[in-house]
Amino acid sequence: MRKTFAFLRAINVGGHTVTMTKLRDLFEGFGLRGVETFIASGNLFFEAGREGEATLTKRLEAGLEEALGYEVIVFLRSEGELASLVAGCPFGEADQAAAKAMNVAFLKAPLGPAEAAALAALRTPVDDFQVRGREVWWLCRMKQSESTFSNAVFERALGVRATFRGFNTLQRLAAKAGLRTAR
Repeated sequence: MRKTFAFLRAINVGGHTVTMTKLRDLFEGFGLRGVETFIASGNLFFEAGREGEATLTKRLEAGLEEALGYEVIVFLRSEGELASLVAGCPFGEADQAAAKAMNVAFLKAPLGPAEAAALAALRTPVDDFQVRGREVWWLCRMKQSESTFSNAVFERALGVRATFRGFNTLQRLAAKAGLRTAR
C-alpha cells in the first residue's frame, strides 16, 4: 500500500510538547495503519487509504486539535511527491555547496502571484528561494540562526501558513520510508 507523509506545524515548538509515541498513537487512533514517526518535530508516514487528501487533512487537523487542545496544521504529501522533492533540488551545485542551511517549506497550495512577489522581496544575498509547486525551498548562505528570515517572517510577509523542514531531514525520512529517489 502507498505511503502518505504528514508534516505537522506546531509540534514541539512554542511550549507544545508531544512525544512521538503519543503522536503515533493518535494517528493509529484516527484509523491509520503502519504509522511511523521520524524525529521529534512532527514528521510521520503511514499507509494511504482511499480517503482524499483534503478530507484526510481536515480529519487529522480536527482530531489533533481535539486531542491536543490547540491548532495543528497538517501538510500531506504522497510518496511520489516526497521522492520527487528529495530528488529534485532546484538550486545548482555551486549554490548548494555555498549553503550553510537548506530547508523546504510545505504549503497547502501553490503561491499566487502576490505571494510570489512577497517572497521575491525577501530574497537577500544571504537568503535565496525557489518555488516548486506546493513547496518553497530556502537556501541560507550563513547559519540559519544568523539570518533575518524565519517561518514567522515568511508567514507574515506572504499571509500563508507553512512548516519548514531541513533538506537533510527530508532525505533521511525518504530513506527510512524506503522511497526511491533517483537523481
